[in-house]
Amino acid sequence: MKRLLNDGYDAVEELLDGYVKAHGDVVKLADNERVVVRTTLSAEPKVGIIFGGGSGHEPLFLGYVGEGVADAAVIGNVNTSPDPMACYDAVTAVDQGKGCLFLYGNYQGDVLNFDMGAEMAADDDIRVETVLITDDVYSAKDKADRRGVAGDVIVLMAACAVANTGADLDTVKAAAEKANDHTYSMGVALSSSTLPVTGRPIFDIGPDDMEVGMGIHGEPGIERKKLEPADAVMDEILSIVLPEMQLASGDEVAVMINGLGGLPLMDQYICYRRVHDVLTEKGVSIGKSMVGNYATSMDMIGMGVTLVKLDDELKGWLDAPFDAPYLKQD
Repeated sequence: MKRLLNDGYDAVEELLDGYVKAHGDVVKLADNERVVVRTTLSAEPKVGIIFGGGSGHEPLFLGYVGEGVADAAVIGNVNTSPDPMACYDAVTAVDQGKGCLFLYGNYQGDVLNFDMGAEMAADDDIRVETVLITDDVYSAKDKADRRGVAGDVIVLMAACAVANTGADLDTVKAAAEKANDHTYSMGVALSSSTLPVTGRPIFDIGPDDMEVGMGIHGEPGIERKKLEPADAVMDEILSIVLPEMQLASGDEVAVMINGLGGLPLMDQYICYRRVHDVLTEKGVSIGKSMVGNYATSMDMIGMGVTLVKLDDELKGWLDAPFDAPYLKQD
């Protein structure tokens, strides 16, 4: 794939510079230029919500900083965790005396560096809690060991909805944990993403092949096989995700079709159509639908299905008002 870059080594800094120039009414860079923060914090003190991880997944994470959504995003190099000082600096930038919650996918580098940032904040008597997002069904047998993918956005929405009520840190953390426990994802890749520095793909894949279960950093999936029609691909994904969820007729779900950066919206809606029809045939209703590029892998052609088993509480959180550049709802 061709890309429009200058020096690949400057890509993250130029991304952030362009982003805050485009959305300066909503966000700005903190003193640490790897931290994007709201231009104005909540008028009423609340728990600070800090979202973060490597760059290359836009609009994750910086696209979800805004009124009623995340207070800060911490940005690392491409597919690389932010450093501990940036994590700490995000806390000091947005803490309003009620503590902060770190939200990020379950990747070793993120765990190490965000934990160090939390320890540094504790030295300043600022309490920081963490919820690891673990929605990727294929990545491990035990949910606690799984990696986070597009479910990051679902967990963020739940945490922010509760934080915006003025709830304390323990209550906000419990909401994020509940959302994570109810969220399941799996995806496929039809191509690799292209690294800015090298200009080369992360992995090689044939023009007629797909990787089932691929991670957003290029992690291997369940198997590599010949590309199949959209309905067959959705059926395969659902055959793995639905048994995990143990849905019954009468249950309600939220559905997210997440593009990985290079898949047209046409294709994404064709995929949504099949997921909708399969769920409807099983007597499962859809309470919320989201289709688009929410957590990408740069120019990767691929997509993922995220399902959230809803109850009244979760449905209310996901329908709350949010106003960030890439997450707007009344």
